[in-house]
Amino acid sequence: MPVLAALPLLAGCGELIVLDPAGDIARQQGNLVVISTLLMLLIVAPVMAATAWFAWKYRAANTQAKYAPDWDHSTHLELLIWAAPLMIIICLGALTWVSTHLLDPYRPLTSGGSDSPLGPGQEAAAPMEVQVVALDWKWLFIYPELGIATVNEFAAPIDRPISFRISGSSVMNSFYIPALAGQIYAMPGMETKLHGEFDQPGEFTGFSANYSGAGFSNMRFAARSMPAGEFDRWVAEVRASSGQLTRAAYLALERPSEKVPPMYFSAVEPQLFDLVVNMCVDTDKMCAHEMMAIDERGGLGIAGIHNVRRLAYDKFGGRGSAGGDSVLLASGSRYVQATCLAQLDPVKGGLLDPVNVAPLTGAGLSRPATLAAAFL
Repeated sequence: MPVLAALPLLAGCGELIVLDPAGDIARQQGNLVVISTLLMLLIVAPVMAATAWFAWKYRAANTQAKYAPDWDHSTHLELLIWAAPLMIIICLGALTWVSTHLLDPYRPLTSGGSDSPLGPGQEAAAPMEVQVVALDWKWLFIYPELGIATVNEFAAPIDRPISFRISGSSVMNSFYIPALAGQIYAMPGMETKLHGEFDQPGEFTGFSANYSGAGFSNMRFAARSMPAGEFDRWVAEVRASSGQLTRAAYLALERPSEKVPPMYFSAVEPQLFDLVVNMCVDTDKMCAHEMMAIDERGGLGIAGIHNVRRLAYDKFGGRGSAGGDSVLLASGSRYVQATCLAQLDPVKGGLLDPVNVAPLTGAGLSRPATLAAAFL
């Protein structure tokens, strides 16, 4: 029975890596947890002790305790109750403010200086970029500098900063290697950043810290920190594999699967991570940055003006005007007036012959029958 009672405590021993990590950033974060806990215990511990002492001293059986039914105020007690927590809150606030900026996950690991995440006197090497994609339910790591990629296995040399670019393919996850640095979310159509550095070799575990569906509990990967020579041999092993991470291979990999063993890819589609972020790995899809560029210019011509108006945040713009859309047409600043429909005569003025719009197609957009109809 005593052994069974200790099992819940033993199950959490692996999480002690948070307080004894293999990276300086994670170590500073662990120290922040310890210092914050100790500061709070300066209030919690005396209050718990005072509660027990008051309960014992003023118990019903203690007839020697002072009885003061009309007592309602003590200046000394009020100062103690309010001043001590206030000082602790001030200390916690200052500590949190400084640490929030110093340990900002978007902040690169720069060289030296008392305000450097690496600490004073430490020179940072050139960071190694690693692009991370959270899939269902596995992790993809792309090394653009090396031209390789892996699934469910991450490796990095010790004493070299790592710059993570993180995104996702479907639902939101949270990228977390407790031994290296804090966690940060991985979201589809967006990019987040994280910086860290291993300072000792070891075999660790990374995982998703945000529930993401049926395969979430197995969404774990090996995180390995190695000396430079061993890391070079690992890179050579990956390059010797036959896997090619093309667009088609990525789309197949993107399909939901669980407990996927480590996979190596010796070549990667150029700019694959940017295609993932813009949700256009599939060649039939328009990239998000292209959509945004079209929206910034007001849409694809007059045929799409009604859709553009619905996206305008100025809800009072054009309201109550007799001309309706004609106000927008006159302003010329909220949309692309026309694309490939007409040309202005630079000499005589007026319009030249309409451009043939027969080859143009557009989902949900009607083709103007004549140039005049397009401007009415």
